Amino acid sequence: MKLHLAAALALVLAACQTPDYGRPLPEGAPALLKLGKGEQRPDFKSSWNDRDELLPALDLSIEWFARPSSKQHFPIEGVSHERALQSLKHFRKLLTTCSDARDFDASVALDFDIYKSAGWNAKGGGVLFTGYCTPILQGSMTADADYQWPLYGLPDDLVKSKEGEILGQRQKDGSVSPYPTRAAIEASGMLKSKKLELVYLRDPLDAFVAHVNGSAVIALPDGTERRFGYSGKNGREYKSLGKMLVADGHLKASEVSLAKIREWGAAHPDQLLDYINKDDSFVFFLEIDGPPKGSLNVEVTGGRTLATDKALFPRGGIVFVDVDVPDRNSPANWFKRLFSSEDESYGSAVYDRFMFDQDTGGAIRTAGRADIYMGIGPEAEWTAGRTKSPGQMYYLFLKDQVLQ
Repeated sequence: MKLHLAAALALVLAACQTPDYGRPLPEGAPALLKLGKGEQRPDFKSSWNDRDELLPALDLSIEWFARPSSKQHFPIEGVSHERALQSLKHFRKLLTTCSDARDFDASVALDFDIYKSAGWNAKGGGVLFTGYCTPILQGSMTADADYQWPLYGLPDDLVKSKEGEILGQRQKDGSVSPYPTRAAIEASGMLKSKKLELVYLRDPLDAFVAHVNGSAVIALPDGTERRFGYSGKNGREYKSLGKMLVADGHLKASEVSLAKIREWGAAHPDQLLDYINKDDSFVFFLEIDGPPKGSLNVEVTGGRTLATDKALFPRGGIVFVDVDVPDRNSPANWFKRLFSSEDESYGSAVYDRFMFDQDTGGAIRTAGRADIYMGIGPEAEWTAGRTKSPGQMYYLFLKDQVLQ
């Protein structure tokens, strides 16, 4: 039986205990659980055919490990910087030297220790995967009647530590206090007075979508495009717009997607703005030339970059995800067709693959959560906006005898 089916069955059998994917690990509990002898491991054969996609993303992780600053984040979960780096290099060697899929699968299993995420219950009970992307949004470099909602650059009073942690807002007397919330920023107009507007979007939801994803491609009226990436944030807690709308009875939990939020927001624009301002988090941007970058300051790769809680999981590491994601080309099962409108009646596709832990996110704060970067454009946005799937994730690190 495919591992993703086995994982799904295990989750169903455990349904008597409703998964709380936002539950923190108990104090002192490990985030990674090493698979023992005889425990079922993922089948890695299918990834052999993904070599051309894997290698560029893998090399970006190796590039990050070459930076002296990367050493400050290790050891973590008992994994040293050297072990993590050599794991990547050895994995690259297997991708380029193994003879076929079976050889690759066997070699990975022989040379690497495999660790399952402790998940939502600290016992490997599963991870909730969501998706993010780089949306393509309509915008203008100047404000006018159609484009009035700006993305802002990084203010000079935002204080960060050397490690990039947000410390707060520098005051006139030199002290540092928490940076204002989204609502306070918008109400005060404090960023407008600093002339930090980079680009203007059609509506507040488009601007919010850019904030949530941390990057955006902006299609301008003259047919050209400009790219904007993450520069920083105010350090405040992120609150999910979808969860707020569900909690207040505006949407059903089973139907939450970006499309549904857009539909509801179009009918209730004033209420939508009120809900957006309840999310205290606020993201700042900069214009970029190439692809967007994640929290490691390396390019994110569609379908290969994973965002996790960096307080728990090793940065840059090799991760195997075992999950199903929405697929508009797959038919919905009979149960879903009963409860879905025609335009939302879609199936799912197996998404078991190697990825690299190269990013983080405002909502990704436990061992039971992970965010998949889906890429750029409408298809990526469609998938990212509908992904909310339970599964498993595994980290791979070289065995001691191979490392020596």
